[in-house]
Formats: sequence, structure tokens, C-alpha cells
Amino acid sequence: QVQLVESGGGLVQAGGSLRLSCKASERTFTNYAMGWFRQAPGKEREFVANIGWSGGWTNYADSVKGRFTISRDNAQNTIYLQMNSLKPEDTAVYYCAARQLAIAKYAYWGQGTQVTVSS
Repeated sequence: QVQLVESGGGLVQAGGSLRLSCKASERTFTNYAMGWFRQAPGKEREFVANIGWSGGWTNYADSVKGRFTISRDNAQNTIYLQMNSLKPEDTAVYYCAARQLAIAKYAYWGQGTQVTVSS
């Protein structure tokens, strides 16, 4: 069972930056691809970014491409989401998720961290 704990959310003005962190309990952290998702009020949860076990590949939603950067530090069992040029539409609860390699479904989720961008 992988436990994920997010941190780093908060209130920021439009154009500002935040960095989210997600620490995993799993010793075999490199057995997992990791992702960030978000859910805004009244909307379905959506994909933001994901990253392979070694950081060798990353993918981004079109809405965040060029503004957000996902990374991971396997020595610390932690992934990050650097968010720059934030917009009010980025306001959401951000969730970290893990999936085992070769399995498409994200089976493990964190509790979420709130990001609020004011205009």
C-alpha cells in the first residue's frame, strides 16, 4: 500500500508561482510512475502531468504546458509540481497519484492540497 502526502498548496495572486510536493511511503518508489491531477469546484478531476519512474519521460495537459514542470527525486521518494504564471482557472484541489509500471490505472491517491489563484 502506497501512502502519498501532498504539501505546498496555498493562496497566490495571478502570475505567481507555487511548488507542490508529494512524498510517498513506498520503499520501491522507482516501481511507480507518478502523476498530478486536479479538481475544481463543480468539475471532474482532470489530468495535469505525469512522470516516468526515472524522470525520463513527462507529459502535460495542454492547459499547463510551458507553465508547469513535474519532477521527481527518487532518493527522497518525492515528486514535485512547479507551477509558474498561475491563472485563476488553475484554482483547484491538486492530487498526487501513483501507478505501478505497466499498469495504466492510478491506484494510489493523496488527500489533496488546495491551490487558490486570485485575480
